[in-house]
Amino acid sequence: MTQNFTKLFEPIKIGSLELKNRYVMNAMHLGFEEDGYLSRRTIDFYKERAKGGVGLIIAGGFKVERIGGGSTFLGIHDDSYVQGLSDLASTVKREGGRIFAQLFHAGRYVHSTEIGEKAVSASAIKCRLTGEVPRPLSVKEIKEIVIRYSEAALRAKRAGFDGVEVLASTGYLISQFLSPLTNRREDEYGGDLDRRMHFGLEVAEAVRTSVGNDYPVIFRISGNDFMKGGITNKEAAVFAKALEDSGIDAINVQSGWHEARVPTVQNIVPPGAFVYLASGIKEKVSCPVMTCNKLGNPFLAEDVLENGLADMIGLARSFLADPHLPRKVQEGRVDDIVRCIHCNQGCLDMVFTRRPVTCMVNPFVGKETEWKIIPTTKKKKVLVVGGGPAGMQTARTAAMRGHEVHLYEKAGTLGGQIDLATVLPNKAEFGMLVRDLKTHLSKNGVAVETGIEVTPEMVERLRPDALVVATGAEQRPYPIPGSGRKEVFSAIDLLRTKVEMGRRVVVVGGGSLGCEVALFAGGSGMVNEQILAFLLRMKAEIPETLYGLADRSPREVTLITRRDSVGQDIGQTTRWIFLQELDRLNVRVFTRAENIEITDAGVDFETGDEHKVIAADTIIISPGMQPNNALYEALKHKVEEIHLIGDAKDPRKALDAIREGAEAGLRL
Repeated sequence: MTQNFTKLFEPIKIGSLELKNRYVMNAMHLGFEEDGYLSRRTIDFYKERAKGGVGLIIAGGFKVERIGGGSTFLGIHDDSYVQGLSDLASTVKREGGRIFAQLFHAGRYVHSTEIGEKAVSASAIKCRLTGEVPRPLSVKEIKEIVIRYSEAALRAKRAGFDGVEVLASTGYLISQFLSPLTNRREDEYGGDLDRRMHFGLEVAEAVRTSVGNDYPVIFRISGNDFMKGGITNKEAAVFAKALEDSGIDAINVQSGWHEARVPTVQNIVPPGAFVYLASGIKEKVSCPVMTCNKLGNPFLAEDVLENGLADMIGLARSFLADPHLPRKVQEGRVDDIVRCIHCNQGCLDMVFTRRPVTCMVNPFVGKETEWKIIPTTKKKKVLVVGGGPAGMQTARTAAMRGHEVHLYEKAGTLGGQIDLATVLPNKAEFGMLVRDLKTHLSKNGVAVETGIEVTPEMVERLRPDALVVATGAEQRPYPIPGSGRKEVFSAIDLLRTKVEMGRRVVVVGGGSLGCEVALFAGGSGMVNEQILAFLLRMKAEIPETLYGLADRSPREVTLITRRDSVGQDIGQTTRWIFLQELDRLNVRVFTRAENIEITDAGVDFETGDEHKVIAADTIIISPGMQPNNALYEALKHKVEEIHLIGDAKDPRKALDAIREGAEAGLRL
């Protein structure tokens, strides 16, 4: 990969507007509002990103009519929103930024309970996302929505935005008209591709007419719906060319629909996996083309531009993780970047449960004004016990404020359970979180000691002004008869040591860790991706044979849980992938298991009215975690300032642990 970033910081024009670099912050739903009106919280969020040197911010989406989105979506559908829009645009511009408004209509992707009536779409086709059947729009209503888009664009222009983007991707209203899966109309808006494009092109032409020829307009489209029978890259390119011919200044290419069964934004997706979609569009148009999805690595982004695969790099979650990413790249401080690990815990999982967005690796998201790193007026000697994510974040935050911080970790390395988890399927990116925290501990002068178990006597000897106990969690005892047998291991044993697994593996415990262990067991020993790529490139086998090799596990894996279903603690945007992968690897799943016992014959249990015995060579037990808070209990009445945080307080997700770490660092 190239070692400089000349293309990333080369100016580019979108229509008449010149951008200072090729970084674009794509629109993302934040959920900070309940009534559609821009809050100070949202404005401060974008202000911080503008300070970070991004070439263009695309804010929104802004719904173009009331039923175009739920209550937490921003509004632009009447003039009462203009003042807030103006405040946002002027704030970003004062920081040297450029900002577009994304114009949005969810169509059938909004729940009827959110809008008080049936959602609308091209046709009455049941939506997998909501489970509801939308109401088909009449021709008159379609014409009215076209006008709503044009009026919204004009409001954005009046409010001082530098341009607009029309969202026509990922299964929202315009793409519902474009796809034959959701458009069964027999009038001028349905039928062949030309007629299905009609609605989107009418919107493009109406927006262009309302704002004039010199005002930048972008369309965001899916380069492939990844829906069987939906829009392919070839058809998307036809739509893109038609949009360009109608006067659109740039095309923003993303991938998939929210209903699609192809992951696009999760850990399982390789970096830059969908650049080829933008490249396919770029071959057919002459206007600038933007690509996105897992391009936060600046070396990869530079190569994409250098090789002519796209003209701009769109990022969203990477700007949650680090608002100042472009500035750090430009200043040669790549090692200082806090990298997105694509966990979705604080962002997309929040969006789909209608909660405000935050971020695992950046707990300051949404608190840009409330949580300021203010230098302390009273420097303290701070002792942090525990080098997992909570302790590391506490140490980093406290040191940034000017405290003298000492961090002790019992294990030989920092990272805690996050470091252990990196051996699990699709969790390698979690290692970036540990590496980034280590970097910032070093840069902020935190004294780190590993391989040392802190005792109450040691604390009394060190005499800290403040003690933070972040000693994490330990595995619960598992009172399963027969669990002391030699073929039985805990999930933590599997992560910490190399367990020799037999051909028949049974995993007991259906939480997130149990699911991950089952996938780890099923995937170990399979034909790897490098071999599959070689066989595909050499045309050594037909695709169907390669599909079979990709799905063929050398083991028989069974997952047993007492719960009604597996993976209940996994976020909505990721859980379906776990279930899909368990099915792909032919992992047998048994729920509502009772009277579990391990015998010579294997794992014996009852489920419903059935008695089961599953033969096993290796048994992995994942019983869940409990707080490891003995040090806190010993010292809570002896140390004047003491804080208990993270899993040592209550085992939860790393998102919660890191947030508590930041809070503790700010309180000290």
